Amino acid sequence: MVFLRRRTLLTGMGAGLLLSTRLKHLQAATPRNLDGKPRFDVSPFQLGIASGDPSPDGFVLWTRLAPSPLQEGGGMTLRPVLVDWEVGDDEKFSRIVRNGQAIAHPELAHCVHVEVEGLQPDRPYWYRFRIAGYESAIGRGRTLPLPGAPVQRLRFAAAGCQHYEQGYYTAWRAIANEPIDFVFHYGDYIYEGKDSGEGIHKMNGRPFKALRRHVGPECYSLDEYRRRYALYKQDPDLQAAHAAAPWLVSSDDHEVDNNWAGDTDQDGTPPEVFRQRRTSAMQAYYEHMPLRIRSLPDGSHMQMYRDFRYGDLMNIFVLDTRQYRSDQVYGDHDAPQGPDVWSPERTMMGAPQEQWLFDGLGRSDTRWNMLAHQVMMMDLAHRKSAHSELIYSMDQWSGYLYARKRLLQFIDQHCPGNVVNVTGDAHRHFAGDLVYDPDYPKPVSVEFLATSISSGSDGLGDDDAFSRSVRRENPQLKATTDKRGYVLCDVGRDVWHADLKVVDKVMEHDGQLSTYASFAVERGRPGLQKA
Repeated sequence: MVFLRRRTLLTGMGAGLLLSTRLKHLQAATPRNLDGKPRFDVSPFQLGIASGDPSPDGFVLWTRLAPSPLQEGGGMTLRPVLVDWEVGDDEKFSRIVRNGQAIAHPELAHCVHVEVEGLQPDRPYWYRFRIAGYESAIGRGRTLPLPGAPVQRLRFAAAGCQHYEQGYYTAWRAIANEPIDFVFHYGDYIYEGKDSGEGIHKMNGRPFKALRRHVGPECYSLDEYRRRYALYKQDPDLQAAHAAAPWLVSSDDHEVDNNWAGDTDQDGTPPEVFRQRRTSAMQAYYEHMPLRIRSLPDGSHMQMYRDFRYGDLMNIFVLDTRQYRSDQVYGDHDAPQGPDVWSPERTMMGAPQEQWLFDGLGRSDTRWNMLAHQVMMMDLAHRKSAHSELIYSMDQWSGYLYARKRLLQFIDQHCPGNVVNVTGDAHRHFAGDLVYDPDYPKPVSVEFLATSISSGSDGLGDDDAFSRSVRRENPQLKATTDKRGYVLCDVGRDVWHADLKVVDKVMEHDGQLSTYASFAVERGRPGLQKA
């Protein structure tokens, strides 16, 4: 396998051409050790298919060959094999518009990333894979509109946090049935922890027994991360959501380790050692996501921040708030906001990513701009008891107030009234206004934080002690509930609608979907209104 070094590829004016050339070389080269006649006793497409990272003329197609997903190597012989792929302009494949072969390399767990080009803009296509007489399920991709093309409407779902042990993926099945253009996955695709065992455990202070079980210990090695992805990806509801629409993916903490930040973890591991774990985790993440080759990890670093444009309607900036951030202060415990959270030396995105974002927002000419990121931007205070002091999360933007204010001030000055933040990680729905100064309470943006798919189990609803406290202390917060689900956004040219979708139960099958709350944002008038 030829590993492309991103720093080399992305230097100089010819970087794009060089990247394209190397990609084609990767797919065209035939390894000497190619297994030309692979044989399988069962379908090797046990982990499903996916599309993602769309462009006006194509998208990425993904699959991983794994006839025995939880065995070492997924049950594959450790030799490269050729996988056939094809794209049709209808779901019956009446006309094949693109096809070819891709090499599934053992160095990348026999995953396949096909960057399809030459398609028509702003329309759906269908795709599938074949090998050794076996055919994958059929998936639906979609190309982006041309830059500047008039777009009247865009619909998408935002979701993440899908702890396998804590509930069924009922919400993913509901998303698969939504008529949407894409899914934004904000992170925590897997959870790295060990099998929780048979006993009763504590979760958020409540007794809990795992519904489904992790296989194996906490993930540290590449093989352990690969096996964890294989476990999660066998879920049929998750596979259905992947097949239904293209995904824009982002990783958060549990793809590596809980609440990691930059080169530090929560255990005090030396940075040079922790980076080895990051290297394994990021390779496994790339192997299992529909990402372009520009996101192929270079050691412990992975290029994840990137942007997408939907005609003249919306620019989407997918951020990375883990790789470049400063370590959390105050031991990463909820705490009062001392002077450290205002330090100009501390960052959430790192200087290069922040400048990339400011440049993109500054030149954006679309009706809307979406910041798609991992953790809450609202600065929410709460109390542990009625008379205790106000405390804030140090893992969210509330622990990085200098960086937060700088971003919100830029939005206020350069693109007022058309920036919407879509985030996650908190295992609750939150919707509210964003202000950067208590003495300047006018909203400059809004935030929709999507609750979890399964993490947190069935949840407590909206009348637990935390919900009461956080509502009482934060007038900018418009809604919150501790239930599972997703956010469904319907974006028009002048109004952005968002529904906070909830499932009544995930510890049993057939949970019922409903809308907890609906909001609207008018372009040019930041601030949430009940819809």
